[in-house]
Amino acid sequence: MVILIDTNVALDFLTMRQPYYNDARNVIMICAKEKVKGYIAFHSLPNIFYILRKNYSEADRRAMLKKLCTVLEVTGASHDKVCEAIEQVGFSDFEDCLQDECAREISADYIITRNLDDFRTSQVKAVTPQKLLEIINA
Repeated sequence: MVILIDTNVALDFLTMRQPYYNDARNVIMICAKEKVKGYIAFHSLPNIFYILRKNYSEADRRAMLKKLCTVLEVTGASHDKVCEAIEQVGFSDFEDCLQDECAREISADYIITRNLDDFRTSQVKAVTPQKLLEIINA
């Protein structure tokens, strides 16, 4: 199974954000144990780095990203796919459209996110961390 971790789930894990941390941690752990192949979109990394700036030093943020990249492989979308994404009007948030393009690039089975509504029109099925864990344990 191949999954793409959305930015919000990565942040839940890195910041131990409650009440989401345990599910996010469990998803990251199944990637670390190679039960599934986990990816994160290239553009999620600078977003995470920026979001964490208020509460973490630069050194801490770099260490957090390094930790994340030891478990998740970084993926991106090609120039053509980004240009196609620009034309898609079904997404209200362009960043989510890019997540879908990155997920398609790696033939992901799922995008793992807490914001399912943002992925109503995605071509790759979006599920919550909790739902993924249910699927894997079934």
